[in-house]
Amino acid sequence: MSTAASEGAGRLVRLAEVDRAPLCFFLDGSEHRALTGDTVLSAVLSVASALRRSEFGPEARAGFCLMGACQDCWIWQEDGPRLRACSTPLAEGMRLLSDAPGEWP
Repeated sequence: MSTAASEGAGRLVRLAEVDRAPLCFFLDGSEHRALTGDTVLSAVLSVASALRRSEFGPEARAGFCLMGACQDCWIWQEDGPRLRACSTPLAEGMRLLSDAPGEWP
């Protein structure tokens, strides 16, 4: 399941703080823009309806506790390691995957 969507079609809509410096990131191979200071979770949800699929069923996940305690916001980096999207600041050029890489257990 790819959660990537076109710009502006995400779950979150930015209403304020639009004057921060832009950042580029990639989700499932597609380039997107976010703003400096965004977390990975807020950046992904600004362009997609969900963060990832549940490992226990077909449900889409979009975070739950939003403070790094529940592990519902895990997302993968293209180079393999996963990270907590709700507590990880977005960095320029990050390459993220909404599905686990093929070699991930």
